[in-house]
Amino acid sequence: MKNTKSFLTILFTLLLPLGLIAQNEQVDLSVIYKIKQEGQKNSKIEALSYELTDFIGPRLTASTGSARSEEWAKKKMEDFGFQNIHVEEARDFSRGGWDNLKTYAAMTSPYYANFACNPVAWTGSTSGLIKGHVVLLDAKTEADFEKFKGKLAGKIVLISSVNTYEVSFEPLAKRYTDEELKNLSMASGSSPGRRGGGDYATYMAQRQFRMKVMEFLKNEQPAILLNSSGSFNVPGSTGTNYKAGENEPIAELNFPLEAHSRMERLLRHNVPVEMEIEVRNKFFASPKVYNVIGEIPGTDKVLKNEVVMIGAHLDSWHGGTGAADNASGCIVMLEALRILKSIEAAPKRTIRVALWGGEEQGLHGSRGYVEKHLVDSGTKEHKAEYDKFAGYFNMDNGTGKYRGIYLQENELVRPIFEAWLKPFEDMGASTIAMRNTGGTDHLAFDAAGLPGFQFIQDRIEYGRAYHTTMDTYERLLMADLKQNAIITAAFAYHAAMLPVKLPAKPVLKSLQKAEGRSAF
Repeated sequence: MKNTKSFLTILFTLLLPLGLIAQNEQVDLSVIYKIKQEGQKNSKIEALSYELTDFIGPRLTASTGSARSEEWAKKKMEDFGFQNIHVEEARDFSRGGWDNLKTYAAMTSPYYANFACNPVAWTGSTSGLIKGHVVLLDAKTEADFEKFKGKLAGKIVLISSVNTYEVSFEPLAKRYTDEELKNLSMASGSSPGRRGGGDYATYMAQRQFRMKVMEFLKNEQPAILLNSSGSFNVPGSTGTNYKAGENEPIAELNFPLEAHSRMERLLRHNVPVEMEIEVRNKFFASPKVYNVIGEIPGTDKVLKNEVVMIGAHLDSWHGGTGAADNASGCIVMLEALRILKSIEAAPKRTIRVALWGGEEQGLHGSRGYVEKHLVDSGTKEHKAEYDKFAGYFNMDNGTGKYRGIYLQENELVRPIFEAWLKPFEDMGASTIAMRNTGGTDHLAFDAAGLPGFQFIQDRIEYGRAYHTTMDTYERLLMADLKQNAIITAAFAYHAAMLPVKLPAKPVLKSLQKAEGRSAF
């Protein structure tokens, strides 16, 4: 009898956390009501959208705009009544600071055409206004470099493009259909890519050859390089792998496919092309990436030391104003915490919002936070805050409304998230996708063995605005952002109220060893 009692006691102890979670999977509908009312009837989404896009402008990592956005975010958190607000150093940033001060480019012969273009970030300037004939660098193999050797110094060089335009009969913007969402919820279904598909092997081969082209041109020292990036007469935003302290790279511009191809076709038909161009860029010391952090402190004597996090990346590219990518996410996260503050929510755990820096160059902000607070980057040992981390929710898929959430293969949270989504089923948000999704800041936490998640969102012009000068206020759908803020607030609140933390994925050391991964 004694042994039986002991066994039952042990079993009860082991099952208690799961039972407590199961009991609390049902949401607090009174809080959901308050969140919906505040989020719909007193929303600050439109004001935040204007301020972070039109007013603040582009926010390239380590730029003047980036620093301006950090101060804005800190002030906005103060206005909303968050606590423990600070701008926190995350990581060193090897490229340093860079601002674009002037860009002008026009074809002057065989006729005049003023082209939209965008400088490649962390590239240099021209020597004032330069004028001259355009030279087409048509190189498909390294052997082709020989015919250009010694002939490009001081020239305007148009790099032959591998891009071609294909007419698309798909709508520019679309929402997930019921069939697509069902497919997304299936473990073996195909997953629509966040940023499109394509032949990865071909892409990597082109990228490798492109690096060889750039190395060749570095030695030849042309006056400026002209590349193809973007379409619909909208130039794309890219950056070079410059390191602070090196000689400034050759001035470089991205032209949309239409303008670039027009000049390339003229040159291939032996029609001389002349241009006038002026580019002024500024390099300066700014070797750090920063995060902006604020919170609503927890109220439980014990659980207040545990932290639920929500976040999005504050940095953008320098074309446009970084609206969809990712002002949209920052706006939603600020609004979600504002809603909870406004309704006087009293979460047991602390709810912390983080607006990350340097995501576009390698998740520097979120990875820096993990390294500083959670896991030692060298030894992989857990830091004191690791066991107090209670979950992270991220937004970085543009303006589209939430349709559900990716589990990152964490089956343990499925019943919890299903219950939390139930009150939003009539808003179209009910899909649970077992699979992983990548490319953004939740990966920093997931890689550390912590529960980090990204929401499923409708694809609203994301591919068209992604890293282009078209990514402006016009890309934002206010109704969608309001919905996202409401759902984010609900998820954060209920994660902060669970009797135990959200469960992380069990560690499988055999798989870690086989895949060469470090155990956290």
